[in-house]
Amino acid sequence: QVQLVESGGGLVQAGGSLRLSCSASARTFSSYGMGWFRQAPGKEREWVGGISGNGGSTRYADSVKGRFTISRDNAQNTVYLQMNSLKPEDTAVYYCAAYFYGRYGLIVDTRYEYEYWGQGTQVTVSS
Repeated sequence: QVQLVESGGGLVQAGGSLRLSCSASARTFSSYGMGWFRQAPGKEREWVGGISGNGGSTRYADSVKGRFTISRDNAQNTVYLQMNSLKPEDTAVYYCAAYFYGRYGLIVDTRYEYEYWGQGTQVTVSS
């Protein structure tokens, strides 16, 4: 069982930056691929990006590529989402999620492939 807790959300102006953190309770954190998702009001939850268990690979949705960066510190059981050049359309609740990386051996991008979820943190970007 893996418990995930996000933090770092808040209100920021367009063009600004935020860094979200996700702390995990997993005993072998490096065994889990991690992803970030977001959900805006009235919209489907969408995948933002993911990172492999050892942190060597990352992949991003086109909508955030070049602006967002995912990293992880396996010694601290934490994954990060650095968000730069934020836009009003980035406003959403952001969730981190985990899956056993060995099941697929690659970064997955649909919500049904992720087994564990955090409670979410609100990010609001004002124009």
